[in-house]
Amino acid sequence: MSYQKRLAALVTVDSIIVLMSIVFSYMLLTPFNNVVPIAIIVSSLGLFVSHHLFAHVFKLYKRVWSYASIYELKAILKAVTLSIAVVAVLQVVVFGSMYTRALIVTWMLHVIFIGGSRFMWRMYRDTYLSTNDTSEKKRTLIIGAGFGGSMVGRQLTQSGNTELNLVGYIDDDPNKQQLAVFDLPVLGTVNELETVVQLKKIEHIIIAIPSLSRERLHEIFNRCTNTNAKTQIMPRVEDLASGKVSVTAIRDVQVEDLLGRDPVELDISKISNKLSGKTVLVTGAGGSIGSEICRQVANFKPAKLILLGHGENSIYEIERELKTNGIEAAIQPVIADIQDRERIEHVMMREKPDVIYHAAAHKHVPLMEQNAHEAVKNNVMGTKNVAKAADKSGVSAFVMVSTDKAVNPTSIMGATKRLAEMVVQHMNKVSDTRFVAVRFGNVLGSRGSVIPLFKKQIAAGGPVTVTDPDMTRYFMTIPEASRLVIQAGALADGGEIFVLDMGEPVKIVDLAKNLIKLSGYDTDDIGIKYTGMRPGEKLYEELLSDDEVHGEQIYPQIYRGKTAAIDISAIERAEAYVAQGVADLTLREYVLEIAGGVIERKEESLPPKKETSKIKVGQDLAVVK
Repeated sequence: MSYQKRLAALVTVDSIIVLMSIVFSYMLLTPFNNVVPIAIIVSSLGLFVSHHLFAHVFKLYKRVWSYASIYELKAILKAVTLSIAVVAVLQVVVFGSMYTRALIVTWMLHVIFIGGSRFMWRMYRDTYLSTNDTSEKKRTLIIGAGFGGSMVGRQLTQSGNTELNLVGYIDDDPNKQQLAVFDLPVLGTVNELETVVQLKKIEHIIIAIPSLSRERLHEIFNRCTNTNAKTQIMPRVEDLASGKVSVTAIRDVQVEDLLGRDPVELDISKISNKLSGKTVLVTGAGGSIGSEICRQVANFKPAKLILLGHGENSIYEIERELKTNGIEAAIQPVIADIQDRERIEHVMMREKPDVIYHAAAHKHVPLMEQNAHEAVKNNVMGTKNVAKAADKSGVSAFVMVSTDKAVNPTSIMGATKRLAEMVVQHMNKVSDTRFVAVRFGNVLGSRGSVIPLFKKQIAAGGPVTVTDPDMTRYFMTIPEASRLVIQAGALADGGEIFVLDMGEPVKIVDLAKNLIKLSGYDTDDIGIKYTGMRPGEKLYEELLSDDEVHGEQIYPQIYRGKTAAIDISAIERAEAYVAQGVADLTLREYVLEIAGGVIERKEESLPPKKETSKIKVGQDLAVVK
């Protein structure tokens, strides 16, 4: 039906209801009086005009009544009540009194007939126009009979083109047991899930509790995997709150849902004061963390956002994404290598940024073990270039993204990141710029992380390769890591190493098993192969060394590490070794020493006929060649 025909039909129906409602109320109150007073006729005309006026104000003729709900009922109540109020005023003005009983009955009839005319169409649609053939549909169970579950259930019961046939709900609330939601029963609690799935022949499960904690989600998902039903989930509460997705955007469960941390509320006002209207520069802006920092910073309406990176394609991609999303800040892409000191200084002096987020780094542990010079040049000397240029150009705050691998490092990557932290802390002592570092663990789904590798191995039929059955790591999602980096920067006084609370560490083998389950396979089908630890790796990571521990949280899930003593001359000596072209292994051992790591010498780096030994912190490696 066209809009014009639909409008004409609704106006005609409403006109009949309005003109007759006062007459009906008069007949109900005075059934034996065959004369209709002039007051009733005048009131009917007044109600006619006022109803159509308020119907236009509350858009009663522009609503899709086949999906009518409490919101449409509220609009009807407002329009009818205000219409009756206008008639009451009209009666007092014209006739000197108000026919109270007649108006009350008129209001009731008005609501019943106007509301009934709308909701009858929805009842007709739900009863006769929906597809009732469920023989080919998957029998579906919703976990959660609250707001999220009821919204998903409503969508499934009203949609005629879905392949899912909703059977009932599961909910742990004892007050909901034996009750029904949209005429479908609450069949039991989560502890009874396997029994319900078997008895009701469930083929599909939807977890519909958006505020569910990660730990509880993990427990429920494990129960779901004990059945043969496909498991999906509704969006997380932070995605719903941000407007990214709707409550009915059902998707597959992802490993990020199981291993990510519960979201933390940011101090929006404090961050806005630091970023709103400012010029912000992000190094490594095309990387996993750098690009997400750009997305998060854009929400705080900076005047200008500078995307600095070495890879032109990745910078192009994040620039295009931000412009497509219509952010208000001016976007300035800059192709530059942080190892190029003159280029970095030129960019800083030209753009005069207020805040810098330094996310550019080499981070692949085994690869850097074979390229120690490049690790030092990029992670240490590159950081020094950016930090000194920030000081020279008068930057207000400099926030460096670091890693838990910088604590008691066993790899050149971790050691160079620790040296970069030392550079930042040293610069804070000699500069008016506030320099801080933010340290966290592995980021789920970032480039070079284990999850994309596992997914490829599963897609290829396995096996999934794990280095050691006891290897554990801290994990967090890319958006969470980036948000907390920005929050830590807003909290900084200068010189701190902020540490993000990573929750409980996760065994890599458990991560592999979860990914296999999420992909619809069993570990017997795919298999897990242990390959042994790679160079530079350790079984577990730490977030703070013993001399850095500073107990209290300064913000939910953010800790502050104590500032350690810094020998900047030792770092300058490492830079001299790079310039002299010393052997990679010699450079590696020296950098690990000054970073506070424990070093195992490689046989090929030792003099002939010497056994492998460990070098203690403090031993001078300048003579080791």
